[in-house]
Amino acid sequence: MKKFLASAMAILMVSTLFAGCANKNKAANDKAGSQNSVESIIAQAEKISNDELFKKAIEESKGKTMYGIGNSSRGATAGTNFINKLKSIDPSYDGKIEWSQPKDNSIFTLLTSDIQSAQHTYSMTLIQDGNQIQSKMLNTGFLKNFIPKDWASANGVDQKADGNPFALQYINKVFVFNNLGGAKYNNCWDFVYKDVHPLFMGVNSEPVGKNFLYMLTESKYCDVMKAAFDALSSDKQAYFQPIIDSVAGDVSKLGLTSPNAKYSLAWIKLWCQQYNKQTDDGPICTQLVTKSAANQCALLVYSKFRSVEESANSSNKNVTVAAYQEGYQGVGGFAYKHYLQVVKTAPLPWTACAFIAYMTTEKDGFAAWGKDMGSYCSNPNLVPDHSKDGYVNGVNTYPVKNDKGLSWWLSSDGGRLVVEDPAYCSKMSTKMSDWIDSLVGNKG
Repeated sequence: MKKFLASAMAILMVSTLFAGCANKNKAANDKAGSQNSVESIIAQAEKISNDELFKKAIEESKGKTMYGIGNSSRGATAGTNFINKLKSIDPSYDGKIEWSQPKDNSIFTLLTSDIQSAQHTYSMTLIQDGNQIQSKMLNTGFLKNFIPKDWASANGVDQKADGNPFALQYINKVFVFNNLGGAKYNNCWDFVYKDVHPLFMGVNSEPVGKNFLYMLTESKYCDVMKAAFDALSSDKQAYFQPIIDSVAGDVSKLGLTSPNAKYSLAWIKLWCQQYNKQTDDGPICTQLVTKSAANQCALLVYSKFRSVEESANSSNKNVTVAAYQEGYQGVGGFAYKHYLQVVKTAPLPWTACAFIAYMTTEKDGFAAWGKDMGSYCSNPNLVPDHSKDGYVNGVNTYPVKNDKGLSWWLSSDGGRLVVEDPAYCSKMSTKMSDWIDSLVGNKG
């Protein structure tokens, strides 16, 4: 009897062990299957047209709600337009989109938590900050890239620049100055000259500003900074040269290889030490356009000038975009991007892909952003002409608002914007973040 009981117990233990392993394997397979299902759907979605994609979205999300999360509140407007698009195809469609815009750069924490949880909420995201996107979202596989077929076949798109990670749009921050006091800003080095304190959001309060500084050390931008230095007057060169020499030893320490890297490092050093930290670009714009801000300068989001209320004390007439001046030398500012990605655990992947396609291939999809200057869709066919936004009754009243367009801003003989590259920012942040923080000090 004892032998029988011992055998029975042994069999029970083995059975329990196998059952436990089977359950663990099933859970792992279910998790992997879910991820593979999303990846499989993306692969299929990239091969079909918008018409087919929208039908798939209708089938998948009827009676359901897709949750999106992003750095732009305008995603909600785009979501409303998208739902109306699907209803125009199928009047019985009753799906919804719920859009959230987290504050204080918490989007990465929220996405990570959702992906690692047992129950998943978010299907897609519109996200910024190339550094953290690369290190926290792409390197981990948390976000998946989807390139719409109708976008890829559109005239003028740049798949190499905007296809991975897939970009919704470029947003530019440009050097601007108050033109009432007679101060001259004809060169990007003028913004870090002695006693100049540009208005700027703190590099640790808005990470895209720190990414701009990382990107300045890329070889092609180092060359631009050197050329701009060479164009300076001899007295200004004499002022900057000791600072340039002082950072020469940091070039190799930071892993930089460009022979002109010391010029970018010197500019970064002076910028970090001298900029006047502000809480947001809105207040910067409000201050800069006033009469009392004569001679002040700033680096801020270009589109902010769209909402200036003209008055006796404040006017867009009072400000000049530095790069719009004839003969301006050096970089005219920087550009960061909003990227569209599918969450790897997306509950509604077909709908996520369809929404992404809608925003980047149809005018109503991008309209929420395209109505303003300074926002440029990765699909140039969706970008309205804002080159005469400053005209009133045929008169060029507010030149600052006459947007020259993305191609001009990116060109070597135009605005020469420094463009964010996620992989480069991620690589350089590990080497340069502390160096920059030591220069900024307590102002952040």
